Amino acid sequence: MPVHLEEVDLHHVGDDKVVTVNDSHFHRMSISNPDLNHLAHDAANATVAEHKMSLLEGLKTYPHAVGWSVLFSTAIVMEGFDTILMNNLFAYGPFQKTFGVEQADGTYQLTAAWQSGLSNAPLVGEILGLMINGIVAERFGYRKTIIGALSLVTAFIFIVFFAQTLPTLLIGEILLGVPWGVFQTITTTYAAEVCPVALRAYLTTYVNLCWVMGQLIASGVLRAMVTRNDNWGYKIPFALQWLWPVPLIVGVLFAPESPWWLVRKERREEARNVLCRLTSKDRNADFNIDDTIAMMAHTNALEKAHSAGTSYSDCFKKTDLRRTEIVCFAWAIQTLCGSTFMGYSTYFYEQAGLSVEHAFTMSMAQFALGAIGTLSSWLLMGWFGRRTLYLSGQFIMFIFLLIIGCLGIISKGNAAAQWAIGSMLLLYTFTYDATVGPVCYSLVSELSSTRLRGKTIVLARNLYNIVGIITNVITPRMLNPSAWNWGAKAGFFWAVSCALCFVWTFFRLPEPKGRTYGELDVLFESKIPARKFKTSIVDPFMSTTARRQSMVTLPDEKHAKATAEKIESV
Repeated sequence: MPVHLEEVDLHHVGDDKVVTVNDSHFHRMSISNPDLNHLAHDAANATVAEHKMSLLEGLKTYPHAVGWSVLFSTAIVMEGFDTILMNNLFAYGPFQKTFGVEQADGTYQLTAAWQSGLSNAPLVGEILGLMINGIVAERFGYRKTIIGALSLVTAFIFIVFFAQTLPTLLIGEILLGVPWGVFQTITTTYAAEVCPVALRAYLTTYVNLCWVMGQLIASGVLRAMVTRNDNWGYKIPFALQWLWPVPLIVGVLFAPESPWWLVRKERREEARNVLCRLTSKDRNADFNIDDTIAMMAHTNALEKAHSAGTSYSDCFKKTDLRRTEIVCFAWAIQTLCGSTFMGYSTYFYEQAGLSVEHAFTMSMAQFALGAIGTLSSWLLMGWFGRRTLYLSGQFIMFIFLLIIGCLGIISKGNAAAQWAIGSMLLLYTFTYDATVGPVCYSLVSELSSTRLRGKTIVLARNLYNIVGIITNVITPRMLNPSAWNWGAKAGFFWAVSCALCFVWTFFRLPEPKGRTYGELDVLFESKIPARKFKTSIVDPFMSTTARRQSMVTLPDEKHAKATAEKIESV
């Protein structure tokens, strides 16, 4: 007769030595909060069903959740479009002539200071938008918040479209950054909360694909405009941003709210109705809506008993401090691993010696490879997990950055070296978008607690933006011939930065693959080292007799399955 894990002596199971971690804090919580025990049975059933659910079963059970998540995430296309558009306009003749300064050779260039200012302007607005989103979204819900942000985008595009001076353009970019900051977190959070474990990684990393799609569209539009010599060459790309907000607003009006948000607001019946809308009528036989709502309520009660608050300050208390650190640094690594090169790709190619036409063509190829890389990450995550991809991606990118730096030494007047640099940057982009780029979105949504997810992601994205401001100040100076003029030799700088990121990832980043949010809560509360997350057997539910939880950490991953089977058969 199978018994609960806690009723077994887990110090020795057969010939395998294992370590038992009993958390008295959870024991006290379960005694003081009977609601946890009341929900545990149904929540356990839902957890088992989620673990058994395959990708195809998840798609069959949650087809509407996939559609609504894709709709929300499409808002990120606009941010990816404008971010790359602005940085690549620095290499575009009509834009340079309108806003730049005449050089000694008769050409025009924006000064490094204004390049940094225009690149950083959206990031400044995003910091404000992110902080607002962390409060507004939790109070009013995701639907109302994103509709308001889309409405602001529609209005602020007028400023950049009609801008005739650099200060006006700067103000427009700052204001556009406010709603973009909302998009950055709310799309990832919504994707994480409307889908089961089987779909979570795919829908959260789709956000990165939307970013790449925006970059690719912007590069294609600029490549089409490269032969124009008038101001419409850069005004038309600005105007194209009006194509997105209105259709998205109409779609979001009919979208369901996040069931997790409704559960946090103690509106469980509404959450149940929403879950019916997110799932198909022809559901998986193991799937039960009431059990799934119980799992959400159980996880919420567990986290509420541990940390009742949902303010920003709560992100820095108890185990949430570790989770905040991990999520923040995981997102900062997206920039610190050297990805700034990609944002300035066209300008970088031009300064490396390629013609304007070839520079824009290479940028299009770069972002097309980025899209393919993101799609590849969906397969790679299923095989290797998030942590392994993050580590291996950084190591490979470190090698490419070293090669780019070495080629930068001999690139002046050397056509072969210039094309080799371009090729290395293409390979770097593919690696980034197959590993760090998309996997980051999955990590930040999975490793934060459900009650503090929105605010934790806000803090993480704000650190990303602050790091981005710093890199946007130094990168133009690295590349600009009127400043430091490092060119491709900047690869050495980013190679060192990437190596430091690799070291942090190895020691601090855990593996959330296949874990429910309740199981992750137990792992963090029990202070399990990051490298042992993958090889831990977790029981996040209290038994009716002992009212406590147990967890075993296996010394070797290959024994995990065998040991679990032995425990179950006791």
